[in-house]
Amino acid sequence: MQALKVAMLGCGVVGTEVAARIQNRAEGLAERIGAPLELSAIVVRDASKARPGIDEKLLTTDAEAAIAGADIVVELMGGIEPARSLITAALRQGSSVVTANKALLAASYGELMSAADAAGVRLEHEAAVAGAIPIIRPVGDSLAGDRIERIMGIVNGTTNYILDQMDSEGWDFDQALTAAQGLGYAEADPTADIGGHDAAAKAAILSSLAFHAPVSIDDVHVEGIEDVTAEMVETARDQGFVIKLLAVCERVASSPAGAGLSARVYPALLDQGHALASVRGAFNAVFIEAEAAGELMFYGQGAGGAPTASAVLGDLVSVARRKVLGGRGQYERPFHEDYPILPISAITTRYHITLDVVDRPGVLAAVSEVFADEGASIELMRQTIGDIDDNGVQHAKLVLATHSNTDSTLQKTVDRLVDLPVVHTVKSVIRVEGQ
Repeated sequence: MQALKVAMLGCGVVGTEVAARIQNRAEGLAERIGAPLELSAIVVRDASKARPGIDEKLLTTDAEAAIAGADIVVELMGGIEPARSLITAALRQGSSVVTANKALLAASYGELMSAADAAGVRLEHEAAVAGAIPIIRPVGDSLAGDRIERIMGIVNGTTNYILDQMDSEGWDFDQALTAAQGLGYAEADPTADIGGHDAAAKAAILSSLAFHAPVSIDDVHVEGIEDVTAEMVETARDQGFVIKLLAVCERVASSPAGAGLSARVYPALLDQGHALASVRGAFNAVFIEAEAAGELMFYGQGAGGAPTASAVLGDLVSVARRKVLGGRGQYERPFHEDYPILPISAITTRYHITLDVVDRPGVLAAVSEVFADEGASIELMRQTIGDIDDNGVQHAKLVLATHSNTDSTLQKTVDRLVDLPVVHTVKSVIRVEGQ
């Protein structure tokens, strides 16, 4: 068959890897697709910059001209604009699109998927979530006949590396972050990672896909790991837990706000026996609970040029093969469920609370009274002797594990504990997941 023209937008680390593989593995790709791929143009900011291994004749700064006439457009430039406008233009002209742009998808998933559906073409985005791990296609296709109830994942390698080093090496947060930056896992400005925003974008995409409902990044409750301390990690380990930054997406059958969907990202305690607890270093993993399939876990490299390029090429082969066979694009309207997005306050969860208290009679009674007043209950309470302060007052560390309750109830309880005269400091408050 005639070659399929592929225009690439962006040529950074991932783009360079993708371009090299299209050219170096042309024969093998053609056999899988049923037609050869022709890299027709690569859009860059500066076409005069030397890019080893890339034919300089392919480089251009004219994005509109590059996508005109392309059978497939691969968008790897990132950001919201001009990526959104260019993808929309490509879809409308009948070009399928492959993208790794999680920020754009988290902001405009419904708009772009509807545009692809209207044009009868594909918008593939496996590389936007968890790098090389195949998760988008299993959720969207393999489990299409099932009902996904919950997704819980470690979807940011930088934060997982930091928390893992704090647990395994006993480092404090700054030490672990510096090491992550030295290895290239974290950017010079790591805010998107450690603040949970990168994971939140992926949570929005997974929620939209799994629950057939429009979920944007603004709908995701986000907390980062900046306040996780070495003491919190040590206390968690002593209690049989590890701390992980989790993206949680789930259907909620009932809550004070009614039925709906929840999408949230925060550091949480996981029992050391949970499958996700053993995910080490910069690896990612996604744990799915489905009605018929039960529990499934997907694990692997979550970032990096080669792993991400693998996911991009997988999508490229998929859309190219579909074009060769004459198949339609999106097979259904992307959104057909009408679920409200529930606030974090309505979600049922459990807390582990660590208090620095004055070690004297009546402390436990005072703490228990606050819980009773707020309608919360304590599952476990452990007290260990602490230090003597400069005034000669003996302190103790009090660790409380709560039963399940709404997040708003538990937060009110914590707010009341702060004001207790016997409580010197609320040292940490962290949710529990996976139980």
